[in-house]
Amino acid sequence: MSSTRLSKLLEFLENDSNDPFILYALATEYNVLNDKEKAYSFYLQLTDKHPDYVGTYYHLGKLYEKDEEKEKAIEIYQKGMVVARNKRDMHAFSELQGAYNTAAGLDYEDD
Repeated sequence: MSSTRLSKLLEFLENDSNDPFILYALATEYNVLNDKEKAYSFYLQLTDKHPDYVGTYYHLGKLYEKDEEKEKAIEIYQKGMVVARNKRDMHAFSELQGAYNTAAGLDYEDD
C-alpha cells in the first residue's frame, strides 16, 4: 500500500513541485518508510521554501529526536512555535510546546 501511495505522491510532485502539502506528504511517507535521508530532504525543503507550513516543525523535530539530535529538535520546535503563534494556530503551538518541553527536559509530572 505504501509504495502505491508513494508512487501517487511522486506523480503529484511532477505536476506541482512546489505544493507544500505534497512536499509534506512525501516527507511523512518517507519517514514512515524509514528513509530518513529523503524525509529530511523534503522536510528541509519545506522549512526553506514554505516556512509557514506549521506541520513541518513537529515532525522534523521528532525525526531529529529519533536520530538523537536533541539540540536540532529543540531549535526546530522553537521555530515552529514562532510560526504557529504568528499564524494564531494555538493547537499547533501547544503540540510544539509540549514536544519542546519534553526534548528540553522541562516536562513536569504531578506527584
